[in-house]
Amino acid sequence: MAEIIELKNAGFSAQNRKILQNVSISFEASKATAIVGPSGGGKSTLLKLAAGLLVPDQGGEVLYNGKNIAHMNRAETLEFRREAAFVFQDSALWANQNLFQILELPLRIHFPEMTKKEREKRIKSAVAEAGYKKDLGVRPSQLSMGEQKLIAFARAMLCSPTLLFLDEWTESLDETARDHLVNLVKIRRREKASILFVSHDLRTIKDVADDVIIIVDGTATFATSIDLIVDNAVF
Repeated sequence: MAEIIELKNAGFSAQNRKILQNVSISFEASKATAIVGPSGGGKSTLLKLAAGLLVPDQGGEVLYNGKNIAHMNRAETLEFRREAAFVFQDSALWANQNLFQILELPLRIHFPEMTKKEREKRIKSAVAEAGYKKDLGVRPSQLSMGEQKLIAFARAMLCSPTLLFLDEWTESLDETARDHLVNLVKIRRREKASILFVSHDLRTIKDVADDVIIIVDGTATFATSIDLIVDNAVF
């Protein structure tokens, strides 16, 4: 199967500390890959590198469909951003915007031909699917952490992405909401979306992942068995 994302000898550092070192690993299209490992081992950093949100600063490159993300032109970058979506661990919702404005921005960028009514319809559909049922006129500070995660998930789904990057996307959710979002991701997997996710939740990993990558001390390796990883509880 074709590789959709590939890291070649990629490294990244922050605050004079090497977080990832010489990582070479690829992610297959239309599969769900879990990234696991001890706390502080570089899982989120690897996910952000794969998504092009961070650029390797210790050498190496990150490729999307064979093309270096850092060298894409404006049109290629915009197309990549439309096809890919990222759910951040902390939700990353703009504090000075209300929920509707936060959700409307990706549609304005990627679908400038959409009318306001069409944007409203798409937004209402996305939040309903995610399970958020309250006012969209409030700001993120008025939401619980779980509600913020639902809005972040809805935002990620707005442009019907084919590549999903999910960083602890079920964290802060109650069991019902967690199961609902996991089921939505499983539907996307069946629809052949490519999914890369970080999670410490054993049930989520077993429910969703086709493959598992282990990050330990800044290096990455593929696991031979999901059950083996879960049984040894390396994270």
